[in-house]
Amino acid sequence: MAITLCGEPITSGPMQTSPLPQFYGATDPGASFFALMRRTSPDITPLPLVDSIPFDVAHATTIVAIRCATGVVMAGDRRATAGHAIAGRRMEKVAPADEWSGVAIAGAAGMAVEMVRLFQTQLEHYEKVQGDALSLEGKANQLAQMVRANLGMAMQGFVVVPLFAGYDTRRDSGRVFTFDATGGRYEELDYATSGSGSVHARNWIKASWYETISTDEAVDLAIRSLFAAADEDAATGGPDLVRRIYPTVAVIDAKGYQALSDDAIEERAQALLSGPERGANAPGGAAK
Repeated sequence: MAITLCGEPITSGPMQTSPLPQFYGATDPGASFFALMRRTSPDITPLPLVDSIPFDVAHATTIVAIRCATGVVMAGDRRATAGHAIAGRRMEKVAPADEWSGVAIAGAAGMAVEMVRLFQTQLEHYEKVQGDALSLEGKANQLAQMVRANLGMAMQGFVVVPLFAGYDTRRDSGRVFTFDATGGRYEELDYATSGSGSVHARNWIKASWYETISTDEAVDLAIRSLFAAADEDAATGGPDLVRRIYPTVAVIDAKGYQALSDDAIEERAQALLSGPERGANAPGGAAK
């Protein structure tokens, strides 16, 4: 049976030994998996525009990325909200993009999760087709294109605003990138936050960050900033000692992407909760 793409027949080259088809001319999808989906399945990428949505959509809330001396730390709380209700308590908002980078999501949860999956596939597809991985800046540009493609839905309220960070093997340093709803991409030289509690998290980080901050200090700072955001923002989930729900934290350095275990985060969180995060009205807290 003949194989076609966009109505054009696909033929195999004479030297081809792989069972995969070989593309020629206008039928070549190139190294962009996202562009291939746009060409072959325009009905699902991007989603069709609608006039209104008669229900509440789950939203991911607060995420942070902090550059440190050896790389970068990413973290996110676990709560997802739908209107005034809690839609989920264990949402994973920080995920690896590839071996050397990670992405954190805030905004419309369903679209954000699908965007991350597509982004992961795009990076893998590019590396297989080109035989080489994209630069960290190139990866950020790819993600910016996906955010831009969601603009139609963003104008209807379904905004997805991720954070992207990673270890640049060419510069031997961590880098942090932010985005806006139109696909604008901006590099931050120190730290970045996004989501409903981002202002509170950013203020906490701003008060303690310095250029040579260590990885351990950056991890503690990220956890503290999320606790501070949860204390002020109802949509941000704080530490849940009963259910043992704590933030998701990952370190990206010369060793690659490393997600901290739940036990390690719990141990740090318990220690940090003995500090000012307990509040003035907690047992043993200082009166103010």
